[in-house]
Amino acid sequence: MHLLAGGKQMDPLPNPAPLASKLRNTLVRYHSIGDGEWRVAKKTKDATVWRKPSEEFSGYLYKAQGVVEDVTNRIVDHIRPGPYRLDWDSLMTSMDIMETFEENCCVMRYTTAGQLWNIIAPREFVDFSYTTSYEDGLLTCGISLDYGEVRPNFVRGFNHPCGWFCVPLKDSPGHSLLTGYIQTELRGMLPQSAVDTAMSSTLANFYSDLKKALKT
Repeated sequence: MHLLAGGKQMDPLPNPAPLASKLRNTLVRYHSIGDGEWRVAKKTKDATVWRKPSEEFSGYLYKAQGVVEDVTNRIVDHIRPGPYRLDWDSLMTSMDIMETFEENCCVMRYTTAGQLWNIIAPREFVDFSYTTSYEDGLLTCGISLDYGEVRPNFVRGFNHPCGWFCVPLKDSPGHSLLTGYIQTELRGMLPQSAVDTAMSSTLANFYSDLKKALKT
């Protein structure tokens, strides 16, 4: 049993195998949602972002998709928890792997910068992360846990089931189709319009930042 400062019990970590299986199944279900249920939120030269009401909370489930010029394994290595992500993701300010399990599972704590002129203050997340094969490519996915003590000066956000599918293009194996599903509950007193603007921009920037990182 883990104890926090003041003797409060910390929630135990979940059993990774059933959580990983449930998470994968949820993401595969999102991946099969028909085009008609999505509404375009933002388009850039690198990616298109759509949204639909989330089944998990009162905000939106976002879908982002774009073609990335690189092989699947290298792209996913840049996205999943590890040494690359902090170097290129402009929103992420710190990342610590708190626990590592077998089968590509871990628990990580990370922080994000303030957004929209600090209307959205810095956030902290503790996520269970799982990477697995999917068709000819990979799926890396995650969900937040209520685990650990919140750091001072941060608001603890919560990621409902989210993930990135990365599969090689059949006609061009040196390129990959990267599709993400993100539903982040930022928490705190925030106008929904600010959250929607931030999420769409963050996802579009994710692709441009990732592409720059892969070229270096």
